[in-house]
Amino acid sequence: MLKNFILVALGGCAGSISLDTFYVLINTKNFPYATLLVKFLGSFVIGMVLANSLKDQHFLYNWKLFLATGICRGFTTFSAFSLENLSLLQSQKYFAALFYIITSIILGITAAWLGFITAGSK
Repeated sequence: MLKNFILVALGGCAGSISLDTFYVLINTKNFPYATLLVKFLGSFVIGMVLANSLKDQHFLYNWKLFLATGICRGFTTFSAFSLENLSLLQSQKYFAALFYIITSIILGITAAWLGFITAGSK
């Protein structure tokens, strides 16, 4: 049990550091491009993790904990998405907020599917 907590904590730490790096590298003053890109990448990776765990019985539970629960969840936070939408709405950028919500959902699901098929699952 302790090993599982450590795997999730290490993955979450790596995911959070990666998320912060994206925010530093990508200017998000007018639109939350960094979060949108992060959600796409995280969804893609989590789709690959799911596909690998389904097709390979030897894909270890430890890897799922580290990659999916740790890194991906630390990397793709819903709270950042919520805060950025609230900020867009408070700035009366209604079209940008609606575009961001719809794009996030469509890109997230598409990325997970692409990751899933890229990893070779049927």
